[in-house]
Amino acid sequence: MLDGKRILLIVGGGIAAYKSLDLVRRLRERGASVRGVLTAAGKQFVTPLSLSALTGEKIHDELFSLTDEAEMGHIELSRSADLIVVAPATADLMAKLANGLCGDLASTLLLATDTDVLMAPAMNVRMWEHAATRANLATLKARGVRFVGPNEGPMACGEFGFGRMAEPLEIVAAAEAYFAPAEGPLKGRRALVTSGPTHEPIDPVRYIANRSSGKQGHAIAAALARLGAATTLVTGPTREPDPAGVAVVRIETARQMLEACLAALPADVAVCAAAVADWRVASAAGQKLKKEGGGLPTLALTENPDILATLSARENDRPALVVGFAAETEKVIEHATSKRARKGCDWIVANDVSPATGTFGGDANTVHLITGGEVEDWPTASKAEVGDRLAARIAAHFAA
Repeated sequence: MLDGKRILLIVGGGIAAYKSLDLVRRLRERGASVRGVLTAAGKQFVTPLSLSALTGEKIHDELFSLTDEAEMGHIELSRSADLIVVAPATADLMAKLANGLCGDLASTLLLATDTDVLMAPAMNVRMWEHAATRANLATLKARGVRFVGPNEGPMACGEFGFGRMAEPLEIVAAAEAYFAPAEGPLKGRRALVTSGPTHEPIDPVRYIANRSSGKQGHAIAAALARLGAATTLVTGPTREPDPAGVAVVRIETARQMLEACLAALPADVAVCAAAVADWRVASAAGQKLKKEGGGLPTLALTENPDILATLSARENDRPALVVGFAAETEKVIEHATSKRARKGCDWIVANDVSPATGTFGGDANTVHLITGGEVEDWPTASKAEVGDRLAARIAAHFAA
């Protein structure tokens, strides 16, 4: 998918810049040519020589270089690529592009280009969460800038949280998704995917939820998008980055999830992978419930709307294929088969989520696809691979 593609890589300043060297190698392995641009801060972490050695190209780092301007002006450089990748994309580079500032070569290229831009943010967690960065992120997304990451984890500064640059292979995958063939097997199809848990408030600080990371639902949405489907992902609270090429709707509660799903209709296929809380407090407290020695509070529960059953029972805009998930801790096939009949969905994906499996929060999954009277036992695989296999199975269903 990247064979013959021309990538302009802008390397910002930050310890994550060292990953840009591996990114160049991964891009070139897949047939892409890479030109590099180093910011002044970026040169504090990687050298022009190392980047040049890996790209096989001259590295550009000066806006007012007479030699560079004579050989290739910065305007031409900004428009000669098929995709501009900024990795790491620092808070400074994001702010400059969001606000139209261009005092160096990198920011000038970004402002002058008519080529699409893919940014891989990397910064301290507090910088990422700052209101100014969030506003710049929203502005850039609204203008069509694509993002991959950041990821969550320990940082070089000693803090923990979101701000780690996406891994090189994640950035490569996002670039491949950008160049995915327009005529994929699901081209012209609309897909709806739910993911993550829902949080049902007890009071302003407590809630009822399920143990879901959102990894599987996000992987399915990404896989459907790669096959050409116009995909909407309705997700509860999760730490997963937004999948490339997917419209993401964030919600908190089951009622909000149902509302968002109905708003996303019509769709050709709906995959309900979210772990929706079955119950909510009938009347959530407006203030924090206090422990005052008067005994335990009584929580009156009521059922949440059944999103899978609701979508399956739609009359005028029911998706042609409705796929549910059954997370079970025992009698996995038996309970999933019963759930499929009870909910009225077409397929159901059953998986064992008992604590010993490590499925919740883990990266692997063992699933069984139940379609009518047939049960397909799939081997244990990464959640990304399960997403790809399910998306391919859905494409085959529509092709037939």
